[in-house]
Amino acid sequence: MNMNFKKIFIYTLLISGLASCTIDDFADDYSDPSKLANTTVGKQFTGMIMSNRQSVLPSYWDYFVIKRITSNRFTQSVGWVNIENQYVPGSAAVNDRWNSYYNFMAQYRELQKVYDGLTDVKKQENRVFMIAAATYFYDHTQQVVDLHGDIPWTEAGMLSTNGGDYSKSYAGYDKASDIYTKMLDDLAGFATEIGSLQINAATVVEFKTQDLINNGNIDMWKKYINSLRLKMLTRVSGTSEFSARAKSEIASILSNPSQFPIVADNASNIMWDIYSLGTVIGTNDFRSGLEDWNGNIAGKAILDHMVVNEDPRLTYVFQTGIKANGAYIGLDPLMNPTVQNELVLTQTLSVYNFSTISRNQYFPGILITAPEVHLMAAEFYLKEGQDATAKMHFEEAVKKSIGFYQYLRSISNNAEAGAPVVPTEQSISSYLSMDEISWSAASSKDEKLSLIADQKWLHFNVIQSNENWHELRRLGKVDLDFWTDNSNQQKTPPSRWMYPGSEQTYNMENYVKVQPQDKLTNSIFWDIN
Repeated sequence: MNMNFKKIFIYTLLISGLASCTIDDFADDYSDPSKLANTTVGKQFTGMIMSNRQSVLPSYWDYFVIKRITSNRFTQSVGWVNIENQYVPGSAAVNDRWNSYYNFMAQYRELQKVYDGLTDVKKQENRVFMIAAATYFYDHTQQVVDLHGDIPWTEAGMLSTNGGDYSKSYAGYDKASDIYTKMLDDLAGFATEIGSLQINAATVVEFKTQDLINNGNIDMWKKYINSLRLKMLTRVSGTSEFSARAKSEIASILSNPSQFPIVADNASNIMWDIYSLGTVIGTNDFRSGLEDWNGNIAGKAILDHMVVNEDPRLTYVFQTGIKANGAYIGLDPLMNPTVQNELVLTQTLSVYNFSTISRNQYFPGILITAPEVHLMAAEFYLKEGQDATAKMHFEEAVKKSIGFYQYLRSISNNAEAGAPVVPTEQSISSYLSMDEISWSAASSKDEKLSLIADQKWLHFNVIQSNENWHELRRLGKVDLDFWTDNSNQQKTPPSRWMYPGSEQTYNMENYVKVQPQDKLTNSIFWDIN
């Protein structure tokens, strides 16, 4: 077997591209895995985070290769010209996303390997790194599980641990629900443990230096842990297997903010911030990633929703076409492709705002934000019959989302889109009173759940594309019409991604066990709509 393919498909280490890193605090700290004797837990922790940077920071690879033809279309966050086979995730997108995750996993395994070689005293001193690393790893594991379902996990990424023995390193598939159980169990333990850690002064300094996500802030890691628990519990809350657990643990988290703090305001958003331009972790290629091949054209449904309801976020999220005379126009997905193409050429279609989003070189890598946390809380309290509390969280989510987009614009170094219309208390109040937005105007729990789903869709848009698609599938409340592709068995958006072809080629013994469920029409276990 070709050695390069082995390295990719048995989930080994991804090192290329990191050697030229120019960030002062990072350049000397990333470990070359061939020199593990010289590394530390802290350096491996940073290396693990860096290896996954293109799945967090807006990148050409993530937006153009992957999201442009998958989640951005499946949620109609964008408009596009209909083509045959458009609802089948492309092999490049599937392969790249899969390989990226498993290269990231391999770095996590290296960190575990280094940690396991420490004395008990050193393990205790470095425990905070392992809690933070597992939290970050679980966040991204959930994303891959929610794309595919069952994945190789418990046994995966072990080539280095197995001494380079390929025959021992082909990984079996774990059930998606079992992976969720393991992650939820661990995160619940972390939520308690991290508050009781005794961290010495030297570790505090090292953690602050090596932590690219929360800059060593333990309180922020507590919020990350508990907010991630909320996200995972909410995702599985409708299943018979997890419903009781989800109800109990979500109630515990939301009712004990001192013990289980969450991301409740925009100052606590979990994000990978960009502090200087021209480094390996900048977002300079966000522009081409989102804008190339008209990838940032506004979808008609999402744009119309914002325009009709006078959404205060409108001028932050979108801008009018250069020949539209100030009119907001989205691309209708039900149009004939020839007509769509003609409309694109008129340059009248609205696009995502250059200055807030795609040309904002300080755009952060977003992990969890306050608006989505409040929407999760609103959903929980709605289902528990606590309408007033649900309404409070719903309206707080909208306000926090407005503030979030104002923040994104405020840190931008680009002004091409022109000044946005700054929201006032009156404009926000008027928005919340609109018939299509108002909590009080909704006459049933189902209608109120639809309001929550709509706000998730509006808040996530292309910013958190995969989260948008996962929640759209789970809730099944956003009313979207799709062009029917009669050229393919997959006539509308899929329910999951298929596994990459490499699994059949290099991991066939394990793949055959999941092959019967490897269909685009098979839902992930939590998708019960």
